[in-house]
Amino acid sequence: MASLKEVRSRIQSVSSTQQITKAMKMVSAAKLRRAQDNIVRMRPYAQRLNGILANLTRTADAEALSDYGVPREVRRVLVVAVTSDRGLAGAFNSNVFKGVAALVRERYARLPEAAISVMAIGKKAHDYYTKRGTAVGNYTHVFAQLSFETVRAAAEVALDGFRTGQYDEVVMVFNEFKNVATQVVRTEQLLPLVPAEAPATATSNVDYIFEPSKEEIVRTLIPQSVKIQLYKAVLESNASEHGARMTAMEKATENAGELLKALKLTYNRTRQAAITTEILEIVGGAEALAAG
Repeated sequence: MASLKEVRSRIQSVSSTQQITKAMKMVSAAKLRRAQDNIVRMRPYAQRLNGILANLTRTADAEALSDYGVPREVRRVLVVAVTSDRGLAGAFNSNVFKGVAALVRERYARLPEAAISVMAIGKKAHDYYTKRGTAVGNYTHVFAQLSFETVRAAAEVALDGFRTGQYDEVVMVFNEFKNVATQVVRTEQLLPLVPAEAPATATSNVDYIFEPSKEEIVRTLIPQSVKIQLYKAVLESNASEHGARMTAMEKATENAGELLKALKLTYNRTRQAAITTEILEIVGGAEALAAG
């Protein structure tokens, strides 16, 4: 049985940890509200832009789509993995790593390992894939200064790599925010942008007027759409991170409370046993003196 001093030390340690987890939960809750507002405002814009682009690319010719929209034989792939800069968020980051591994295993199993490059957004992803020799670039600063400008720089690298033939496909893996307790790992293809099929309700007699031209609009919208989609994924991941950390810290606080109850019970039992032992020793000594 542990001594009273050891049990007291553990109680103090767990109490300190519980205070830290409570504070981290409160910080994540405050950041979550702002991150959630950002992604809620971004989603309609991104969806509308995708809808406009889909309508245009259905009827655009191959020349207009030649830079970003025509599929090619896949020899090299860029995977954009979006994680967080910090841990203590449960399985938030490991789920992205598993998602990337599943993507490579199911979709690119025929390719050699050297053909898969990872653009790691977030320090955890950068550290993870740098150790494995697959990380390209350094985007650990994105969440420290989260804005469209910082994300656009990463998107332009992916666009340039695809346009120049360095990569034949660009796919991103990230956590999509559902609610505080639920984050879903999503895999979305950024490039090439394949023209969407016309919906069953679409009519063929609709006439549009394009200015300056349909091809020019498509060439402008495709890079912009890729940048918006990556920015949206980063915002989704940011909100998911705070939700995951808030949930993890709440659970950790509850677990610390349960452990404190068990430790205090152990402390009281140990203290009572020590007192009982001392009483028995006193009584035994008194009887020995009386007998002598």
